[in-house]
Amino acid sequence: MPDRRRSNRFDKVFPVYLAGENGIARGVARNISSGGMFIETAGLFPLGSPVVVTFTTAEGSAEIVARGEVRYQCALEYGGAKGRIEQLRGIGVRFRSFETSREARPEAQVLH
Repeated sequence: MPDRRRSNRFDKVFPVYLAGENGIARGVARNISSGGMFIETAGLFPLGSPVVVTFTTAEGSAEIVARGEVRYQCALEYGGAKGRIEQLRGIGVRFRSFETSREARPEAQVLH
């Protein structure tokens, strides 16, 4: 089956911070494109809700903030080591805009 995606994907794993109407959470970004990305996170973010995703370097010297919207939620169970059931949860985010200002940090935002 052909891939229907319109943009190239950057399949790299890196930590991000998420802020939404239910608070702030950490996540692991995967499968990023110019239009959005998938983020593994234990935090709950309702469909259609606004989110602020902060990408930062390990030293905190650079920061990019993406404002977006939750487009889908995902929950998977799979067989882990020693027969344990493991879980993966996450959200798909569509990007709306980007900022590079430190003033856009999630802890400084009111998202409504």
